[in-house]
Amino acid sequence: MAHIDLRLVPVIGILAFLLAACQSSDGSERVPEPAAEAAACPDGTARLAPADGALFGLNLDWANDTPAAASARLGRAPAVYVLFASYPPTADEWHGIEAAASTLIAKGAALLLTLEPNDGLSAVTAENSAALAERLGAFNRRGLPIYLRFGHEMNGSWYPWSQQPQRFVAAFRLVAAAVHHSAALTATVWAPNYGGGYPFTGGRYGALPGSPDFATLDTDHDGRLSTADDPYAPYYPGDDAVDWVGMSLYHWGNAYPWGENESPEPGKFVSQLRGTYAGAGGDDSALPDFYGVYAEAHGKPLSITETAAFYEPGEPGAAPSDIKEAWWTQVFAAVSDLPGIRMVNWFEWSKFESEVSHEVDWTMSRDPEMARRFTAALPGRFVFAPLNPACARKASAT
Repeated sequence: MAHIDLRLVPVIGILAFLLAACQSSDGSERVPEPAAEAAACPDGTARLAPADGALFGLNLDWANDTPAAASARLGRAPAVYVLFASYPPTADEWHGIEAAASTLIAKGAALLLTLEPNDGLSAVTAENSAALAERLGAFNRRGLPIYLRFGHEMNGSWYPWSQQPQRFVAAFRLVAAAVHHSAALTATVWAPNYGGGYPFTGGRYGALPGSPDFATLDTDHDGRLSTADDPYAPYYPGDDAVDWVGMSLYHWGNAYPWGENESPEPGKFVSQLRGTYAGAGGDDSALPDFYGVYAEAHGKPLSITETAAFYEPGEPGAAPSDIKEAWWTQVFAAVSDLPGIRMVNWFEWSKFESEVSHEVDWTMSRDPEMARRFTAALPGRFVFAPLNPACARKASAT
């Protein structure tokens, strides 16, 4: 289910954020220490997958938070930071990306760049794909690893690129070919939304009965779209185009309609990832095993591109610390138990959500005690910044 319509931050906010990100909490300039942990360089099959472990990342509220402040709260520097922009990025967005690149290069961190074709998939051309890849390649040569997540949650019904499998696959492959040609330190990320509730009936951009898209998505050929249809496979662009697979996987509560502060059932995270969930929120056990199919059978490194646990302030129910700790405990257990998980990005925002028409606090580090418990629970398999600078040298020589 969609949890956000548009997360573009005004450029003035990005620039102020990134200026602050170059400083420590006491105002002094931050200088990365020598890398204690290393991420692998691209090898043609698992581009930018860490040599061992899983990258820890944050999706910050850039207008109101900074990498320096978040790192200070956690006592660790995340390896990955998430940035959203249009496809193709506007001139102002490119200024923001440039500022982000400079900051993250100095920190020894990577960028997960999510590009949203808000004008539709027809906006993706060979020309602007090549121009994008050239600019990303220039960032790579300066030492910035980039994970490029194009058209995320394409299996939803809430984005202009939603539920158009043939056009989406063609657009993704066009972007991927350009990136693989010109950006040696950029990895493509294919990242659908968790398939529970598929086909997400009622969204503005759902496939229409009788259309070619509808026929492609009707994987069981019964003339209708339902939870029995595969919510992932029709959108998969192919192993040659996809470097990483990913998924947006949140705890929104235990039953629709959302809006109750509830701790997740035991085992919920892994059962959703593996397509066996049959909890209070409904029986999703007919879903494919996303981990088994894409991380194991296809051999792709897996990123949990967005995750967090729902808490609505001022409403009754479980305490925020109980809800969030129960969720991160499950996520961290999966990171330790499932070697195919190679990245996790926590959604560190407090924001208005249209699904509940209220402010939702997704954060885990704003409360000092919660941040302490989160940090203490981080499994040893996580990789933090700074990353391996040898990758930048390899990209420069490519």
